Amino acid sequence: MKSLLLLSILAALAVAVLCYESHESMESYEIYPFTNRRNANTFISPQQRWRAKAHERIRERTKPPYEINREACDDFKLCERYAMVYGYNAAYNRYFQQRRGGK
Repeated sequence: MKSLLLLSILAALAVAVLCYESHESMESYEIYPFTNRRNANTFISPQQRWRAKAHERIRERTKPPYEINREACDDFKLCERYAMVYGYNAAYNRYFQQRRGGK
């Protein structure tokens, strides 16, 4: 009888621990979890938006050489597969270095 009582207490404790619901799981039950389309861009000021666009244009014009090499390798399927195993630098050197007057 004691073991049955102990077993039922342990089972009740296990159910209580496993069925506990934290506040993190309640976040999806909020009334409006997402912002609507009108207010989506209101948290960024127009000046910050303009500055971000300007920086993006500058970054696109002045890409580092490894980024240009990686993009070239991404466009060529064999190079991309080789890069998954050996890395983008080795893949670029294998497929494109000889074409540009390298080794």
